[in-house]
Amino acid sequence: MKFAEKMDFKSFDWRILKKYTSTSAVNDFNHFLENLPQHVTQSMLIAGGIAWLAAGITGVYTVVKTQELTKLRTELQEAEAINPVVPNVSNVPVSTAEITAFAEKLDKFYKNLGIKGQGSTITISGAQTLFFGEFREAVGHVLNGGQGWRVEIEKLCIGRECDKMPLSATLKINKVSVTNPLEN
Repeated sequence: MKFAEKMDFKSFDWRILKKYTSTSAVNDFNHFLENLPQHVTQSMLIAGGIAWLAAGITGVYTVVKTQELTKLRTELQEAEAINPVVPNVSNVPVSTAEITAFAEKLDKFYKNLGIKGQGSTITISGAQTLFFGEFREAVGHVLNGGQGWRVEIEKLCIGRECDKMPLSATLKINKVSVTNPLEN
């Protein structure tokens, strides 16, 4: 049951409280405080003073810390209001099926090169430097291959210094994924 339901404020007699705020009540309280040292030992007064001093220091400390926290909170809110919401951009590997299909299509088009798709990478290789023009076009084809592709060159070797093939390139293919941080 609520307090208001227990006590009807309209029917409460407010004149009862007048006796506690009257002049004689204040004089009685003052008389009690003045005679308090005569009825209480000195050690009790010291203990009471220390308790009041500790309560006062705690109150002042609490007020100061509350003001500092309020100031910090305001600064934090201002800083958060300044920072714009920026979408998260990340690389996501292109599906293996899409890479394999694209590599097979390129392999049929560029007859003098070996083009293989594995995972999210495409490997282009040529047995002779004579096929450099075709090699360059195949790499360019992959760089412009799919919609939204982001191609990263993992390995590129052209010339006699190459280990196995004089023309070789390994290209890793990702797609850009943009997510809104507010949706998470």
